[in-house]
Amino acid sequence: MLDDLKGKAVLVTGASTGIGAAVAAGFGRCGARVGVHYNKSREAAEEVAAAVRAAGGEARVLQGDVTVRPELERVIAGAIEAFGRLDVLVNNAGDVVGRVAFDEAEDDFIDFVIALNARQVVTACQLALRQFERQGGGTIVNTTSVAARQVGGPGTALYGPSKAFVQGLTRYLAHDYAAAGVRVNAVAPGFVLTPLQERNTTAAQQEQMARRIPLGRAGLPKDLVGAYLFLASDAMSGWITGATIDVNGGAFFG
Repeated sequence: MLDDLKGKAVLVTGASTGIGAAVAAGFGRCGARVGVHYNKSREAAEEVAAAVRAAGGEARVLQGDVTVRPELERVIAGAIEAFGRLDVLVNNAGDVVGRVAFDEAEDDFIDFVIALNARQVVTACQLALRQFERQGGGTIVNTTSVAARQVGGPGTALYGPSKAFVQGLTRYLAHDYAAAGVRVNAVAPGFVLTPLQERNTTAAQQEQMARRIPLGRAGLPKDLVGAYLFLASDAMSGWITGATIDVNGGAFFG
């Protein structure tokens, strides 16, 4: 039933590594036309684009800092120009940024965590919704986190709430834009082994977090792909909007 994704125009932000890279490649296997966004990792993004093409999809590599509005506007406009439309926006870009104790967080750090994980999602949704309204519909899939609804690892007192904002935004946009033919849903990953964890989590912390997962292991980026494809497919989830799918090995039961 995922055949309906063939030829769809998809933009995945933060697609050069980790979950975003796996998701972009997954859309490629479905025959989609994929905008592979990156900020700094151009070589990795080109490899993802090559994987999309090898799987039978089309790909366009798009660079920009999502926290800078003109650059994010350029990324989304580039995807629309490349494919002639935009059917699916996957707001995946985000990061813990650093594990900092709440009372030690300085203003620049606070502002950047919020800009990267929350503010830019607002902007991306605004821009995509304008295009969706012009063309008669579309789909947004946001990446939130298990940390949005339960306490995450150490030093994430700002990251978790920033993701909670995204989850709340998902519900509001789903309600407000349903009549326009737009569906808005989210995926909440648990502890997944990605470059984000390599940068921000020690080996000992990773081992401890993995031990708490009922299914007995940390997640891998490929474990998340099915949820994104499911929510992007009208054939599979056409009557689902405002929902969040938890993919965490049983670590959160909500």
